[in-house]
Amino acid sequence: MREESWLRPYVRTYWGRFLIIIALGCLTILTASMLMFTSGFLISKAALRPENILMVYVPIVLVRTFGISRSVVHYVERLVSHDAVLRIVSLMRTRLYRILEPQALFISSRFRTGDMLGVLSDDIQYLQDVYLRTVFPSLIALVMYVGSIAALGFFDIRFALFMALYVFILVAVLPWVSLLITKAKSRLAKQQRNNLYSKLTDAVLGMSDWVISGRQSQFVAAYEADEQEAARVNGQLKSWARWRQLIGQVVVGLSVISMVIWAAHEYAGGHISATLIAAFVLVVFPLMDAFMPVSEAIEKIPSYQTSLQRLGEIERTDGDGATCETADRVAGEKTSGVSAEEVRSLAASDVHLTVQHVSYRYDEASPWSLQDVSLDLPQGKRIAIIGRSGAGKSTLLKLIEGALKPSSGTVSLNGTDAFAIGDHMPQVVSVLNQSPHLFDTTVANNIRLGDRDAEDEDIQRAAAQVKLDQLIESLPLGYKTPMHETGQRFSGGERQRIALARVLLQNNPVVVLDEPTVGLDPRTENDLLATILDTMKGKSLIWVTHHLAGAEHMDEIIFMENGRIEMRGSHAELMETSERYRNLYRLDRPEAFMVK
Repeated sequence: MREESWLRPYVRTYWGRFLIIIALGCLTILTASMLMFTSGFLISKAALRPENILMVYVPIVLVRTFGISRSVVHYVERLVSHDAVLRIVSLMRTRLYRILEPQALFISSRFRTGDMLGVLSDDIQYLQDVYLRTVFPSLIALVMYVGSIAALGFFDIRFALFMALYVFILVAVLPWVSLLITKAKSRLAKQQRNNLYSKLTDAVLGMSDWVISGRQSQFVAAYEADEQEAARVNGQLKSWARWRQLIGQVVVGLSVISMVIWAAHEYAGGHISATLIAAFVLVVFPLMDAFMPVSEAIEKIPSYQTSLQRLGEIERTDGDGATCETADRVAGEKTSGVSAEEVRSLAASDVHLTVQHVSYRYDEASPWSLQDVSLDLPQGKRIAIIGRSGAGKSTLLKLIEGALKPSSGTVSLNGTDAFAIGDHMPQVVSVLNQSPHLFDTTVANNIRLGDRDAEDEDIQRAAAQVKLDQLIESLPLGYKTPMHETGQRFSGGERQRIALARVLLQNNPVVVLDEPTVGLDPRTENDLLATILDTMKGKSLIWVTHHLAGAEHMDEIIFMENGRIEMRGSHAELMETSERYRNLYRLDRPEAFMVK
């Protein structure tokens, strides 16, 4: 199961370290037990007022030895355990990145922002706790359970079995009861926390709409109600935790009383000396400290299962529901066979993009998203891909960008498989989409994202090409002007022009335009379209759009429906031969017919 793959591989990799951690944990408990045992013996021996200090010298030395060694061993155990777990967490985070990175082009359409925050902030943290708070304490308690009962059995086998029942309550009965009681509530608590993540991120992203609608107080009331419900469930869990702690302490108290009675009986029978009564009683406390955490450790299992399930779902699903291989294999496959030098050579040459008889579906149970699609895009050709939502346009783009591998057919650039180029594809194909992200830094830094080595002159040249130079220079800080979060300082058209300047700095031979004018007013759209067509001369353009703005400037127009190409040809050819295209163009561009 994929969920188990988030635990088992790391156990196999670090089993040697795990054995050392368990041994050090047991040694920590053992030294603490011996410290209490020798302390009890020393107190009893000193109470008898020995004639010479030398008669208690050895217990004094042992007390100091065990006291120091306990701290040292405990520190080493913590150091080794945290080192191993942090190594595992590092691998987990790298693995999660490798799962999410190939989905970067479409991750926002598949996962809610709140869910992703939950995965990044909670799930990996919970898997870290699997080892530190469940696996290691439980295994250490099990080893000490067997060892302590065996040691007590050396003195009295019947009493050892009797004490084994007390310990069994702490390491088995109480954890099992605690798991039954808290299982549903633990899952509910985590689900509520994830829902609060999602609701809060939605509210932050849509704050202006809440205010405009005048319903901000309604949102606050609803959020507070959900928060109170989550607090109520957490309160119930904490209440049981206090009861569980009380039950555990009662068992420990009964164990201590039983040990006092047994030790006194053994002394009366002449089997042990009086100085060992306190030693046997005090040794109970550090041993019970090893058994008490087991209930809390087992109680966390439902939270781990929820985290594993969600990580498994993310690993199973690519951007559109595809069943993917393990992250490591996919990452390796995407970059196999194409070196960075080969990609640089490809980007510096004329690129001939070909899509030959490509079909794709996301899994065997899903319908075909693309069926027998072919494109031919020599360097400098411009095509427009038009169609309704769900027609297959986005899937075709992902195949061209190397994010998906065709179910059949090939997508290649100068004969090189697009999927094999993988992580190097941004060096060949640039993308300008409808909502490029602008970072909370300067204008210059946002443009420089296209080429990190770009000089100030290059940035200014790119800004001039997209007709933003006068606007930027008119600002008090010029190119050092902060963009603010998501570029809020600038209008929609200005943000798109900054993103276009990035693309110009990349200077790639192929450019994908994924509806970059959506949401702009007609005048801004026409101005931006003219700028794009002017600055992209000589580059291969793939324009994906819902409507026909700028269609007359394209070399070929492709109309897609249900994953197939239904119409193709130049604007003039389709206007001449296709009544359907003429009707679409008339509906979308009525002003063109009004002029005529």
